[in-house]
Amino acid sequence: MKDYIKNPQLIVEEKKAVRLFLWLFYIVYFSFDLFTYYLFPNSLKNNKVGNPEEGLGFWIYLFIIAILPIAIWIMKKGNIYLVKYIYFYSYVCLDLINSLKIYLGSTEPFASGHIVEVLFVLFCPVFVSKKYFWTVTLGMISKYIILGVILQDIQVIVPTVIYAILTGIAYVILVRFYSYIQSLTSVHDELLQKERLAVIGQMAATIGHEIRNPLSSLKGFTQLQQEQYPNTNDFYPIMIQEIDRINSIVNDLMYISKPRTISFEKASIEEIISYTLSITQHQVERQGITVETIIDSSLPLIDCDSKQLKQVFLNLIKNAIEAMPEGGNINIKVKVEKQKMYICIQDEGYGIKDENIPKLGEPFFTTKKDGTGLGLLVTNQVIKEHSGELNIQSEPKQGTNVNIILPIHQN
Repeated sequence: MKDYIKNPQLIVEEKKAVRLFLWLFYIVYFSFDLFTYYLFPNSLKNNKVGNPEEGLGFWIYLFIIAILPIAIWIMKKGNIYLVKYIYFYSYVCLDLINSLKIYLGSTEPFASGHIVEVLFVLFCPVFVSKKYFWTVTLGMISKYIILGVILQDIQVIVPTVIYAILTGIAYVILVRFYSYIQSLTSVHDELLQKERLAVIGQMAATIGHEIRNPLSSLKGFTQLQQEQYPNTNDFYPIMIQEIDRINSIVNDLMYISKPRTISFEKASIEEIISYTLSITQHQVERQGITVETIIDSSLPLIDCDSKQLKQVFLNLIKNAIEAMPEGGNINIKVKVEKQKMYICIQDEGYGIKDENIPKLGEPFFTTKKDGTGLGLLVTNQVIKEHSGELNIQSEPKQGTNVNIILPIHQN
């Protein structure tokens, strides 16, 4: 699961978390040392007031304080996510050196550690970063393992077990945070999509109504001219074809503005595909494309709206044709497995880049020069209304596989 670092709102939350962490870090760190070494030195075995002379002494405080201006400078540069790593690595290195200076060559048993380490572990879920969580977990445990190996002291097992338990608790909290953010992100994306569709729907209703009537007139007059003067102009078929293309776009717009009522009835998927191929036959032959169908025998009838599924396959087959302007092969395979019908439409076209595949089906997103992005939007909507699935796999210059899964309901 990736960190949600690109969301602007979460960047703001990260800044708040870092500021809170810095306050807590310095308060906890200095309060603990003040309490342990100065206010109640009797808690130590040597009963001496002040830092152990064998360690880094006051130098460790100077190093810790020196990190703060560096962190502030990094935050101003915009590298907000780097601050927590700097503090953790700096602390681990300083504490490791300090512990070695105290206990290396000494006969005293290991009795080090700092309460600020608990802060590092339990604060991990607030940053909502699994990378940072594992950095803290492995770094903290590794520090004590290194000390145990160098000092040959079994006492390091105690803090190691404690931090292993604490990291387990922190991980559970972190997973819950991730789940919560995923839910919010999903709802936010869904609301944005509905908002886009609502705006498009309002626009589509107006545009579709205003364009459809003139289109009908234009097509009628063009067909009349073609019938009266069949051999005088070769542009009439092109004009009619372009009018039909505009009308197809208007139909998609009208579908978005006011989705049609689905009328489910038993239909043959083989007949639907055959009908769609008959419509595109002229364009297929003109571009030198070969269409091969492999359909299992004795396919069951499916509950569907045959008109809408015809539109779906028409959109997908046209996409395959337009992806191969210099010709190629289109393979259509239909099979049934476990009460589901699998339809695969495969072409040998220019393909689609990986980063564009998740965007397919978004309003007005298209990889074609003269496309509108509405065809796949309508196609995806129709498949969902049929309780089906639409999956697209593609590689640039290798072709595209469009897989449709439709449920089969037995009476």
